[in-house]
Amino acid sequence: MNTRKLVLVLLCITVIAPIVFFTDRISTPFNISPSKHDFVEDLTAFESSTSLKEPIRFVYSQVEAREHKNARVLSATNEAVDQSQTVNPIRQVTDLNLIQTATDNNNEVNASDHQHFDNDSRIMDINLVQESAQTSGNVDKREPKKINNEKQSEPTTMPDARVRELKDQLIRARVYLSLPAARNNPNFIRELRLRVKEVTRALNEANKDSDLPKNAYDRLKAMEQTLAKGKEIQDDCAAVVKKLRAMLHSTEEQLRVHKKQALFLTQLTAKTLPKGLHCLPLRLTNEYYTLNSSQQQFPNRDKLEDPRLYHYALFSDNLLAAAVVVNSTITHAKHPSNHVFHIVTDKLNYAAMRMWFLVNPPGKATVQVQNIEEFTWLNSSYSPVLKQLGSQAMIDYYFRTHRANSDSNLKFRNPKYLSILNHLRFYLPEIFPKLNKVLFVDDDIVVQNDLSGLWSLDLKGNVNGAVETCGESFHRFDRYLNFSNPLISKNFDPHACGWAYGMNIFDLEEWKRQNITEVYHTWQKLNHDRQLWKLGTLPPGLITFWKRTYALDRRWHVLGLGYNPHVNQRDIERAAVVHYNGNMKPWLEIGIPKYRNYWAKYVDYDNVYLRECNINP
Repeated sequence: MNTRKLVLVLLCITVIAPIVFFTDRISTPFNISPSKHDFVEDLTAFESSTSLKEPIRFVYSQVEAREHKNARVLSATNEAVDQSQTVNPIRQVTDLNLIQTATDNNNEVNASDHQHFDNDSRIMDINLVQESAQTSGNVDKREPKKINNEKQSEPTTMPDARVRELKDQLIRARVYLSLPAARNNPNFIRELRLRVKEVTRALNEANKDSDLPKNAYDRLKAMEQTLAKGKEIQDDCAAVVKKLRAMLHSTEEQLRVHKKQALFLTQLTAKTLPKGLHCLPLRLTNEYYTLNSSQQQFPNRDKLEDPRLYHYALFSDNLLAAAVVVNSTITHAKHPSNHVFHIVTDKLNYAAMRMWFLVNPPGKATVQVQNIEEFTWLNSSYSPVLKQLGSQAMIDYYFRTHRANSDSNLKFRNPKYLSILNHLRFYLPEIFPKLNKVLFVDDDIVVQNDLSGLWSLDLKGNVNGAVETCGESFHRFDRYLNFSNPLISKNFDPHACGWAYGMNIFDLEEWKRQNITEVYHTWQKLNHDRQLWKLGTLPPGLITFWKRTYALDRRWHVLGLGYNPHVNQRDIERAAVVHYNGNMKPWLEIGIPKYRNYWAKYVDYDNVYLRECNINP
C-alpha cells in the first residue's frame, strides 16, 4: 500500500511539474520585463539628448502569398515627414512593440523562436532609431540644395531647339538609310525617305523655331516613330558608330575643302574689278582725249606747293573710291578752299582719273592728278623694292603657284603688292619736296569730320602720327615680323604695339632730318629673300618708323569695316575716319551691308557716267 502511494506521488510530480514549468514559460513573453523598462528609459534619455525626426518604420508582418503561405517577411514603409507636427519616437517604438506582440499572438509559433525574435527586434529597434536620427538630419541638410538644383536644372528654352532636333533626326535618318540591315527592309526605307522629305521641307531655310511651319512638330513626331522602327531593325550598335564616324570624317574633310575654296573665292572677288568699275574708266578715258589741252588742266595750280594749306596724299587706281575720299573730306571740311588733294595713279587710269575730277570738281578744293610714270627718279637703281618687284624670283612667286616653295597663304600672294603705288608712301619727301606736313590716306576710307586739326598736332619729334591697333594680340609686332631671325629679334620688341596705315599724318621735315627713306631702303635690302617679313607695306612701315610714331587718339581712325561685322556702332558714329580695311570693300558685292551706306552716300548714282556703266547702289 505504501509502495502504491509512493508511485502515485512520483507520477504526479513527474507529470505536474513539467506542466507548471511550461505554463510559466508561456506567460513570460506577454509581460513587460524589467529589461523592457530599462530599454524605454534608455530611449527617453536618448530623446532628451538628441533631436529626432520620425524614423522609418519597419514592421514584421505575415504575408500570405500563393507560392509561400504563412511566411514572415520584412516590409518597409517610408512615410513623409510632416514638418509642422512633432512625433514622439518613444510612442513609435512602443507601438511597434505592440504590433509585434499582437502579430505573435495571432501566429502559432513555439516559445523559443518567439523569444529569439523578441531579442532580435529589440536590437533592430535601437539601430533603426539611431539610423533614423542620422538619416533625418542628413535629409534636412540636403533639402535646400536639392531645391536649388531643381531650380538650376530647369530647362532653358533655346530659340532653335526644335530646328536642331529636326537636323539631328535627318542625320540619324541618313545613317539608317546607309546600313545594310535597313536596306533589306524596303517598306522601312520607303517610309524613312518619305519622312526625310517631309522634315527637309519643314526645315527649308529655318534658323529658329519661329521660322518653322505649324506642322513641324507633327513631322518631328512622325520621324521619331520611324527612327524607332529603324532602331528595332538595326540592333548592331557597332555598325551605327562606325557609320557615324565615317560621316564625321567625311564632313570634316568637306568643311576643310569648302573653307579653302571660300578663302580663294573671297580673295579672287576682292581683287577682281566689277564690270561697272571696269566700264567707268574706259568711258572717261575716251571722253578725256576728246578735250583740247587747255580743257585738260585743273585750276588753282598755285596752291599745289603752298605749305600753309592742308595737303592730302592719295595713291590709287580705283577711280570711284578716290572720288568718295575727296567728296567725304570736302563735305565735312570747315574751309574747303584750304584743302589740296594730290592723287597719284598708274598710266592705265591716269586719263580717266583726270576726266572724273574735271567734270566733277570738288567745290573750292584743289585737286592734282599725277601719273606715276612721271617720277623718273623712281627706278630700280634707286629703289630696292622696285628692283625686287621686277626680279625673276618675285615673278615665280606670283605666277608659278604649282611650285613647292610658293606661299600657301593667299593673303601674301595679293597682286597689289606688285604695284609700286602701294610703296609710294615711303617716298613722300621726294614726291612733295616743298611741303612740311602731308596727310596720307588710303582709298578705302570715308571721312566723317573735319581733319584740319591734324596739321596742328605736335608729334613730339616723331615722323608718323597714327592710331595704334594693339587692342588685339594679332596686331602686335610678332604677328608681322619673323622674330626667329636674329636681325628682327635683336632690334624689335615682339609685344610692341602695332599701328595702322590708312590715315597718317607725316612730318616731312623730321622725315628728312632722320633720313627715313634710307632706313627703309636698308631694311628692304636685308629682306631680299623675304626672311624678315613676307610682303606688304605695314611690316616695313613698323620697322622704318620704329620709335618714330606718335599715337593718335582712337577717335581719329576706326578700322575693321572691311572684315569685322561687329565694330562698335558708337565708335563708328563718332570717328573722324572709318576704314574699310579687309577684303569686303563697300564697292564690292561681298561688302558688309550694314556698313555700305557710310560709303555709298558720297556717290552720286545719278551721274551720267555711272548710269551708263550700270553702277547702282
